[in-house]
Amino acid sequence: MKAQLYDLTGKAKGEIELPKIFSTPLREDVIAKLVEVERFESKQPFSLAPTAGRRHSASGTISHRRHEWKGHYGKGISRVPRKTMWRRGTQFYWIAAEVSGTRGGRRVHCPTLSHAPKKINKKEALFALNSAIASTSNSLAIKKRYSSLANKELKIKFPIVIESKLENVKSKDFISALKMLLGDLFPLALKHKEVRAGKGKQRGRKYKSNAGILLITSNSEKIKLSGIDVIPLNELSVSDLYPAGRITMFTEKAMHELGGKK
Repeated sequence: MKAQLYDLTGKAKGEIELPKIFSTPLREDVIAKLVEVERFESKQPFSLAPTAGRRHSASGTISHRRHEWKGHYGKGISRVPRKTMWRRGTQFYWIAAEVSGTRGGRRVHCPTLSHAPKKINKKEALFALNSAIASTSNSLAIKKRYSSLANKELKIKFPIVIESKLENVKSKDFISALKMLLGDLFPLALKHKEVRAGKGKQRGRKYKSNAGILLITSNSEKIKLSGIDVIPLNELSVSDLYPAGRITMFTEKAMHELGGKK
């Protein structure tokens, strides 16, 4: 199984042998399972302090029996726990505390840290990553991911492999090469950031953007390009390729390193 190798101007330079990873069968269910695990592990744990809302001297309930010490017989107040602000003989100024309906009281139904961790077997996780990488060469998976390509014929063969001379290339020159290389697919290649419509603007998600093209480099390459995602091979995760079929470009060195992986 071979792929086309392109130079920095977007012209075909030759062919390169694809690693065995690209023959891995596509299993979207296993990929989704690993994505769920990765998202769970990346979450910031959040819960309240164990003593939050419980740092008062108030405890128990107020007695309404006759002649009871610190009781409130005949006062007409509820039996919620109260903290003493001042006392003058048998007269008390109390404020309700501790319980959830009071000022500074404990929170009701607060988030807890007692969540069962999501796990996946090591071999299953490796298979999911290989399957996600292989999906970048699957034209059916690419058409399924991008709805605008559903009824179009892909003129370029995937995966896209470019020669490893990108370290000193400017973003402007790389984008012009992408235009020549991708043709009709170029609008999907660059990230487009826009203000979200609706109430999401008020809820911490003001902007939304598309994924754009992903450039996978070798571990030794240091490439900085604006407008696209650039990820070295040792930092690649399934979440970067999910859903399966993302338009992806590999450097020549990255392909050789992938060939060394099992």
